[in-house]
Amino acid sequence: MNNKTTKIQKVGDKFVDTFHYLALFCIGTTVVWSALHEYISIMQNGHASLKDILLLFIYLELGAMIGIYFKTHRLPVQFLIYIAITALSRHLVIDVQKVSDEFHLHLLIIIAIAILILSLAVLILTVTTKKFGCPED
Repeated sequence: MNNKTTKIQKVGDKFVDTFHYLALFCIGTTVVWSALHEYISIMQNGHASLKDILLLFIYLELGAMIGIYFKTHRLPVQFLIYIAITALSRHLVIDVQKVSDEFHLHLLIIIAIAILILSLAVLILTVTTKKFGCPED
């Protein structure tokens, strides 16, 4: 590459990095703001239900995922799966109280199977990462 192309590449890299950090900061701020809003709502109610606590765990996992992405520039798939498992668990806990017909029973069974499949995916990812390393390495 010539000198002019190298300079253009460096400027482009700076723009991409700036956008990247700005977007992550905005997403992180939104997660913190949403979690605080939810926490204040819980405090005003005077108690937290299980669905509220599980929602706070989702916010915690989102924050951890953003923090890891800030530090490592990698997005571990496991965190996305943890968030999905927590969201499905929250849905399962909320809907199990409303089961009234066979359709809902089948839906709950499907959600439970999805949680099992996601849990197995985390296990497989963890074992293969320990055995073979990360794909980026």
